[in-house]
Amino acid sequence: MDEKRCRLYKKFITLAATGFGSGYAPLAPGTAGTLVGIPLFLVFSALPWALWLITVVAFAFLAWHVSEEAEKLFGQKDARCIVIDEIAGLQWSLFLIAPTALHVALGFFLFRLFDIVKPFPARLFEERLPGGLGVVADDLAAGVYANVVLQILIHLAGI
Repeated sequence: MDEKRCRLYKKFITLAATGFGSGYAPLAPGTAGTLVGIPLFLVFSALPWALWLITVVAFAFLAWHVSEEAEKLFGQKDARCIVIDEIAGLQWSLFLIAPTALHVALGFFLFRLFDIVKPFPARLFEERLPGGLGVVADDLAAGVYANVVLQILIHLAGI
């Protein structure tokens, strides 16, 4: 790869990994990064469900690749500034959820809760999976947990 392309690629990886810089927030960079995922959800949720699913899966693979490359660039395992994993996880927490303010707020809260608590097997994913996969997999698990709880709340409590 020539030098200009290499610089451009590194800039892309840095911008994507840090959620357009939100990962550099001095307090709670994961929460700041998760906020960046909300507009992305609003775009994705307008798609037909099958295309939405394909898009969310593709984004998860992109997050895996970007996280892997960002670890190399930053020289650190799961650096705090890498937040594309939170952005991807939020997409799973809100998948097939109507884009109302209440649903987004609850999905955001539930995702952050599960991402911090890391119920089984999320913590194992983070600790035992290598590279970018380990960075992203725990957030995807947190997103799935959040989605299940949110679906139950919506259908049973009628929110």
